[in-house]
Formats: sequence, structure tokens, C-alpha cells
Amino acid sequence: MILAPATAHDLPAVVDLVNGAYRGDDGRHGWTDEAGFLDGPRTSLADLQSDLLASPEARLMTLRDAPGEALLGCVWLEPAGDGVWYLGMLSVQVDQQNRHLGRTLLAEAEAEVRRQGGTRIRMTVINIRDSLIAWYQRRGYALTGEIKDFPYGEHRFGVPTRDDLQFMVMERAV
Repeated sequence: MILAPATAHDLPAVVDLVNGAYRGDDGRHGWTDEAGFLDGPRTSLADLQSDLLASPEARLMTLRDAPGEALLGCVWLEPAGDGVWYLGMLSVQVDQQNRHLGRTLLAEAEAEVRRQGGTRIRMTVINIRDSLIAWYQRRGYALTGEIKDFPYGEHRFGVPTRDDLQFMVMERAV
């Protein structure tokens, strides 16, 4: 497995991967998709490019079997200060999820954070995603008790179809 920074050439494939994994846009649904409670795309090329420009210290990492092969997964890593890194957008191609690539990608992301001098990873998970929260807990992440508001009215991450969404903050030492 190869974890490497995304290039500008990778970004359209990353957008397709993320939208497929989070929304099942290609008609296939993974076990972690949000299609039942968020409509619309998870990201766009313009939003991803804007995020990268706004956070030059962030790393959008890609996962492949070997250099030049098809994109299997991606993850966003961004320093948040005091040795803490934010992890987001962890995504695996829907038709590859049975290969346990999510745990491989997560372990590689944690190793990258350690290489960069990080000591903790924080993330947010939508409160109703019980199976995903449990998956992260099995990998050592704990709910911090902190809850963040869902950005209703800001459709950048999708259009909510429910009014009870919140973000649960999870964290782990790496």
C-alpha cells in the first residue's frame, strides 16, 4: 500500500471517490454512506481546491496498491495546534471496502501524523452514525463529550434531510 500526498491531477478522482463513499452517487452504497440523511454532493472540485489553498499545512493523502494504480482511498490531515491533528474525509472506494482498507488507511494516517510530530488525532462524526462511531472506538478513538453544531443552512457538505444532526468529537493519542 502506498500513502502519498494528492496531486492536482488526483483531485477529480478524489472528489468522485469521496462523493461515492459518502453519498453512493454512482448507485453503489458503502456501509458508511450518509445518503439517508444528507442529499447532494459531499464535496466538489472547487471546494477541495479552496480548502487546500486555505490550509496549506493540511495534507490530502491518497491510498493506492502501487504508484500509478487506481485510487483506493483518501484522507484529510490538518494540524490543529499543540500536537493535535484533525482527520477528516476518510474514504474508501465502495467496491473495495471488503479489503479492510479503511483500517489500513487510518493506520497509515496515524503514522503520517506521528512522522509530522503529532501526538493526537481529533475528528468529528455525525451523531447518528452509530456504526461508524463504534468502528472508530474499536480502533482506539474515544468520544470526548464535546458536541459541535451541524452547519445547517451551509450546504457545503450536503443538504440535511433531518433536523437532529450534530457532530460528536472523537480523539486518540497516536
